[in-house]
Amino acid sequence: MRTDVNGLSWRKSSYSNSESASCVEVSDGLPGVVPVRDSKLAGAGPVLVFPAAVWSSFILDVKAQA
Repeated sequence: MRTDVNGLSWRKSSYSNSESASCVEVSDGLPGVVPVRDSKLAGAGPVLVFPAAVWSSFILDVKAQA
């Protein structure tokens, strides 16, 4: 599946802070999928695109470990 991520609005993970060099950004702009990228490479690096259900499951698992 090819997904166009140009022009999407991105937001940093709530686990990121201004002092951290390791930040993950996600976009809510595409139905059914969640694009994810490294904020240090914003615009120049790769974007991983996950099915929304898989991303939701991942987030639930991460929160359960916290």
